[in-house]
Amino acid sequence: MTPKSGLLLLGSCITAIAGVGSVFELSSGFPELGTTITGSILAASIPLTIVLFLFAVKDTKANMK
Repeated sequence: MTPKSGLLLLGSCITAIAGVGSVFELSSGFPELGTTITGSILAASIPLTIVLFLFAVKDTKANMK
């Protein structure tokens, strides 16, 4: 594992946590940041989590010997 793949994996974890938090905020009925902003965070975090995770895996595989 390289520092680059570690940072990508960290980013993936952070965006996944943001997505889960957004789901809970939206399900509460009264999100603190408003429905539009919280929904936008959720919509952005799902693909970003997947992309960052895939890049982390790809980088790790490329640096394995």
